[in-house]
Amino acid sequence: MANVTNTAREMGSNVADKARETASNVADKARETAHNVADRAKDLTATAGRKADDVAGKVGSGLESAAESIREHTPHTGMLGTAASKVADAVETSGHYLKEEGLSGMAHDITEMVKRNPIPALLLAVGVGVLIARATRS
Repeated sequence: MANVTNTAREMGSNVADKARETASNVADKARETAHNVADRAKDLTATAGRKADDVAGKVGSGLESAAESIREHTPHTGMLGTAASKVADAVETSGHYLKEEGLSGMAHDITEMVKRNPIPALLLAVGVGVLIARATRS
């Protein structure tokens, strides 16, 4: 009888050891998989950010070209010439900013502006929200 009891204890101990080992292996695999998924997500985010900045650079170049086109195809003197020149300057400045800073630089600048001016930023956000609500309601 003692022999059967010892054999049962050994078998129970072996099963428990195997269960602990299997659980440990499963936990290791889960950690490894989670780490791989996190790394992949970081890579995808970085790639998307680079692509967005590339697109912003192309849009910026397009705006600079549009500014040059405005200058070429509008009068250079008089009130219309002055207005066209100011529009071209603004478009060119916007294009240069987009080309140099990209979307990530723009996001950083907006974040800094909101930190420096939180109340006007909040009021602007509320105003935009009201306009969007009205536009979607009708």
